[in-house]
Amino acid sequence: MSIELISALLFGLLLILLLTGLPVSFVLGGIAVVFTYFLWGPQGLAMVANRAWGGMTSFPIVCVPLFIYMGVMLERSGIASSLYTMMHRWSGALRGGLAAGTVLICMLFAAMTGLSGASTVALGLVALPEMLKRGYNKDIAIGSIGGGGALGILIPPSVTMVIYAMIAQESVGQLFMGGVFPGIVLGFLFIAYILIRSAIQKNIAPALPLEERASWGAKFTSLRAVILPMLLIVAVLGSIFRGIATPTEAAAVGAFGATICAAVYRQLHWQNIKDACYQTLRVSTMALWIFLGSQAFTTIYYAVGAQEFVQGLLLQLPGGNWGVIIGMQVIWLLLGCLLDPWGIILITAPIFVPVVASLGFSLVWFGVLCIVNMEMAYLTPPFGMNLFYLKGVAPPEVSMGDIYHSATPFVICQLVALIIVMVFPALVLWLPSLMF
Repeated sequence: MSIELISALLFGLLLILLLTGLPVSFVLGGIAVVFTYFLWGPQGLAMVANRAWGGMTSFPIVCVPLFIYMGVMLERSGIASSLYTMMHRWSGALRGGLAAGTVLICMLFAAMTGLSGASTVALGLVALPEMLKRGYNKDIAIGSIGGGGALGILIPPSVTMVIYAMIAQESVGQLFMGGVFPGIVLGFLFIAYILIRSAIQKNIAPALPLEERASWGAKFTSLRAVILPMLLIVAVLGSIFRGIATPTEAAAVGAFGATICAAVYRQLHWQNIKDACYQTLRVSTMALWIFLGSQAFTTIYYAVGAQEFVQGLLLQLPGGNWGVIIGMQVIWLLLGCLLDPWGIILITAPIFVPVVASLGFSLVWFGVLCIVNMEMAYLTPPFGMNLFYLKGVAPPEVSMGDIYHSATPFVICQLVALIIVMVFPALVLWLPSLMF
């Protein structure tokens, strides 16, 4: 059977089964087992099992549940409410200030949690009703939370970066450091869009009335809300940057720090502990099942000669080496409308990474491009995960159409950030070069 026919059968069957609503992990693993059996017989199944076992015993995978626990516990700790009160006092006097402040809080949350969902849900509950009550346009109010929440996978620590690092066999620490400046650039693109649009269309994001603006004393008092988050960020990222701890060890520090934060905010009670552990188990097992399925799928595809076939196809794209990179971004962008980001990375990265390495590009830089692209997957209809997170916590008057519409300008900002990172690789590679 030719590689062309096998590719058509594998990916055609994958798309059909995914459209039926079956879990991506079982679709990937099931297809791999069936094809392995018919191509090599029962003895071929050992190859799938050995590859899956090798992936599951990788040391960096330990930090996945730890970072997930950190994000879930921080979501329940009450930090989001305190941070929003602080931003409300400092930025409320600006047109669009509450939305811009919400993006800043999302950037802080991203540097604490490593997840998109944690800040999206927390700010959706705290900030969205407040902005709508004060007359903010739905596009600005909803989009600032959805777009800001997506920063959770780009600004380190990031669970999604860990997954890419395991596939690409790259340093998790270098990827974390590589995401710092692109994350800041994208966050400030969101803020610039909000403030510029609010200045032009003065009625869409009104400033707080004079009588509601905080005094300077209240503003400085509210800065206490930043102390714990900053200590946690320094403990996690500082320990990685200084070489004191590996990313896995830093994840344990972060999980412990998140528990302390919950205790300080008097939210460390049995129900929150139980919920955080249950949610951590749920998300971690989902991630690991997807990882297992993708390992099985890519093993069978590699065994039939996929690397040479895919490399040949990509190298035929116009534009030389850069045409290959741009083609990969387009593929990711299209897949982001249909699949979750973890699934996309686990399916495509094992195929793309060897091609990129053969062209001489940095895999750390390429990994950050991948993460920026996956951020768009969180916002692109019809299956952007942040869109559904927002629908789950939004007031009844916010429709799914409102949420879809609000995402468009923020996806454009993400696309601009992707182009900036492609054109200026030093944004990604400078900080890791200092670290090593």
